[in-house]
Amino acid sequence: VLFQECSKKQKNDDTQSTSVDALSSNDDFEEKNEFHTLANAKILLSDCLACDNCMTSEEGARVFQQNQKELFRVLNLNKKCDTSKHKVLAVSICPQSLPYFAAKFNLSVNDAAKRLCGFLKSLGVHYVFDTTIAADFSILESQREFVQRYQRRNQEEHALPMFASACPGWIRYAERVLTNLVTPHICTAKSPQQIMGSLVKGYFARQQNLSPDKIFHVIVAPCYDKKLEALREDFYTALYNSQEVDCVLTSGEIVHIMEQKNVSMKDVTEVAVDSLFDGIKEGDVVRHDGKRSDGYLEHIFKHAAKELFGMDVKEITYKALKNKDFQEVTLEKDGETVLRFAAAYGFRNIQNMVLKLKKGKFLYHFVEVLACPGGCLNGKGQAQTEDGKPDKALLNQMEEMYAAIPVRLPETNVHVEKMYQDWLEGMDSKKVQETLHTKYSAVNQTASNLDIKW
Repeated sequence: VLFQECSKKQKNDDTQSTSVDALSSNDDFEEKNEFHTLANAKILLSDCLACDNCMTSEEGARVFQQNQKELFRVLNLNKKCDTSKHKVLAVSICPQSLPYFAAKFNLSVNDAAKRLCGFLKSLGVHYVFDTTIAADFSILESQREFVQRYQRRNQEEHALPMFASACPGWIRYAERVLTNLVTPHICTAKSPQQIMGSLVKGYFARQQNLSPDKIFHVIVAPCYDKKLEALREDFYTALYNSQEVDCVLTSGEIVHIMEQKNVSMKDVTEVAVDSLFDGIKEGDVVRHDGKRSDGYLEHIFKHAAKELFGMDVKEITYKALKNKDFQEVTLEKDGETVLRFAAAYGFRNIQNMVLKLKKGKFLYHFVEVLACPGGCLNGKGQAQTEDGKPDKALLNQMEEMYAAIPVRLPETNVHVEKMYQDWLEGMDSKKVQETLHTKYSAVNQTASNLDIKW
């Protein structure tokens, strides 16, 4: 299939959008069961940051399969006598989804996490996890890679700048439109979602003595692009014919399931979130540094300041440039700027950044790139009104709630430290490279016009 040049539009174009209804004709779905009243998930390609011009028809069909009906197909199989078809259902929740549930149902973030867990378990889900531990691994690997790239910057042309790799909308755009100009600069650490897939179908499956294909792994995330990310070939274990993430549902889709079943979060029993480690439950919700994301910029900046320049940075000062979604952070030593980092959120800022890179006027060592203006909290799967417009009041509330969650440094997570030794055979092992890293590369070479207007 030929990929056309990206033609991203700022407004939804319903004439180009295809609804999931046209693509779901599986007989299992039509069965009359306790979930038969659920409406089909109305996921439009215009909801997705990656427009349909950079998606093959096969990918489109597979993205559409990741809807609530797929979850209920598995739940219904588990109720039947044929135990050979039963699956262990595990749901992993992104930390940026929790403030949405908290704000929407007027709960604290900790209460929202426990009630969401209670709701999912009432449906028949066996385990509910928090993906913060996966982000711990992703940040630690990104920190180490940045320091290595910085040290090689004079020997290696593409060592710097380094771009963050956690946002799948950005990665799709980089691989399919920007190609070799950008892909060598993308950090090779997997995103938290991809690492959570490895944790659940690798580490956890082994702990439970389960074959990976016996686990059905669902991610709850703020944006639709996470569905595309789950389809990546490097996110698939051929030996077991198993994707590491089987289905991604947005926060809004989970609320839709609640509405269909006429359940309010306030009526649900609170249940402690599970841990990947036997016999332990998660405590209060924690987050990483960073106001609206997983905080790669802040963690990498502080780590690099310490490792490269022996400086302890306690507080980071952001300087807004053209707009609040393009901000700069610098480190000064002996009157010289030794580190220059940026946060670029939203495609307008990404485009400006790429044009500077193309012209050779790029000053930054690291950029945290996110496709959504306002960051992950503003993902289209949770921060929109019924008519598809941004819900600014809800977003402000979510940002306040997220900022109030206590920060935990990845370095202080004793479980992560232990897993590096017991599961990954040490921090510099081949297994770390295989499990926590991937390769981002150009998919097509035809798109050359970087002055695309959105």
